[in-house]
Amino acid sequence: MNRSELTAAVADITGLPKSKAEEVVGAVFETLAESLKGGDGIRLAGFGTFDVVQRNARKGRNPKTGEKIAIPAARNPVFRAGKGLKDAVNGG
Repeated sequence: MNRSELTAAVADITGLPKSKAEEVVGAVFETLAESLKGGDGIRLAGFGTFDVVQRNARKGRNPKTGEKIAIPAARNPVFRAGKGLKDAVNGG
């Protein structure tokens, strides 16, 4: 499912016009991104947790040339599915 399909599904479920559903979907994504950017995790009971993890700098290799490269430290977003989502996906 892509963003436009998600927007259409939200519009169908809520009865909102697609333009309003797009605003809602956009606001949710923007809020998630801003919260993670600020270092705050998002916990949605029964669905899952969005967090930011710190990856340390490390040495790596360019797979094409074999040349050693330095991979800088980075903050990466991660998602961990909650029990409710896992059960729904597994038919439980």
